[in-house]
Amino acid sequence: MTIQVCEYALITSDMSQKSGLDLGIVSKQTFSWLETLHQQWEGSAQIVSRQGKRFLRLGSYVGYLESPTGEAIEILPKTRLGEDEDPIRQRRVLRRMLQAAAGIMPREGETASLYRSKLPLHEWIYSEFLRHLLELVRRGLRSDYHLTEDDDSAFIRGQLDINRQIRQVPGKGARFHVRYAEFTPQRIENRILRTVLEIVLSSTKENQTWRTATTLKHQMADIEPVSDALSQLSRWSDGKYLLAYRAIKPWCQLILEKHNPDFQKGGHQGITLLFPMEKLFESWVGYSLKRALVTGYAFTAQARRHHLLSHALDESALPEAWFALKPDFVVQNSDESYVLDAKWKLLDSLQGNRAKKYGISQADLYQMFAYGQKYLQGRGDMMLIYPAHPLFSAPLPLFEFDKRLRLWCVPFDLETGALVGGTWQEAISVFTTQQRSVYGV
Repeated sequence: MTIQVCEYALITSDMSQKSGLDLGIVSKQTFSWLETLHQQWEGSAQIVSRQGKRFLRLGSYVGYLESPTGEAIEILPKTRLGEDEDPIRQRRVLRRMLQAAAGIMPREGETASLYRSKLPLHEWIYSEFLRHLLELVRRGLRSDYHLTEDDDSAFIRGQLDINRQIRQVPGKGARFHVRYAEFTPQRIENRILRTVLEIVLSSTKENQTWRTATTLKHQMADIEPVSDALSQLSRWSDGKYLLAYRAIKPWCQLILEKHNPDFQKGGHQGITLLFPMEKLFESWVGYSLKRALVTGYAFTAQARRHHLLSHALDESALPEAWFALKPDFVVQNSDESYVLDAKWKLLDSLQGNRAKKYGISQADLYQMFAYGQKYLQGRGDMMLIYPAHPLFSAPLPLFEFDKRLRLWCVPFDLETGALVGGTWQEAISVFTTQQRSVYGV
């Protein structure tokens, strides 16, 4: 059984609590496993106590967890404030973001069927990997020439190793030391595919996925798995000869990077398949904006041309640049520049007052002010991009640091992958026509 919760939800083993998307209830064994695991999450989760009860508050990670006991937790993105979430929609949004982050774009005509799938995230990833692998196997896996040495060949093939043959022990004069190139499918790409296939076969709980993986394992029985497959990905060739392999590589990387290494070594130590929401949202926004950019502008992600300050360690030393300023996106041409930053936070347009300030972080505004001084020389337009939802479905009124430096806060529609249009377009007219939010205004 899989429980569903949202990011930042509480997890407890107290069975007297009422479960929901904000509170998941697990066994004591699973809770103990999570307590150990959360120490590896770099402060994104914390143990809290309430009325003598222990809870684990999740951080801003989404994905899938499976404890050694087999209990599963699906963590979905929190995309709305103050109302019930729709897990099917949350999965769809998460998959869009994940594909953008991994550089995986579905072919035309596939998108609708993929997003209608009710599979949990990890099973969906497995099914997509197997779908691409089936297509590769049907087309025929690529082979390559590999140098093979045989110290006990009954006949001569390829090149005879004269020096070793001379030293042949008595009685084995009819056996040959040869070296030859063999055309074989044992190339690194196929061996990585076989390794990932073994992970999927060992991990899946879906009958159809297991049957497909078993069939493919028989068809690839002659291909040897590789140890430490993740490090071997650097040897994966992206040449034209392997053009058909390009679509499956990101799925391999997702599975290899996100699986708990202990699980792959044998013995069910649990599965962790987690993704930071801030990075997923940033990747989805970046992918969408780059596609919508009008001709004549350059789009740079994670620019780091400027630093906050310089500092000389002593009077004789040269100044060093400290504290890199890295806005998420910089859009520019020869005449003008714009700075944009994506924030995974749910604003509330009903809290437009001096006290609440829509929920905007003061630290984010300080950050944007620094970007404006260094990248725009204190003059121009910038944008903070937040996820759209029913309580933030239209751009906020303009913010001004002064009359020369302006800031726009704009919703990004998670369903359509577009900025919600508004008066900001008169100032930042570098994207093709943006649409209204699916929530309306």
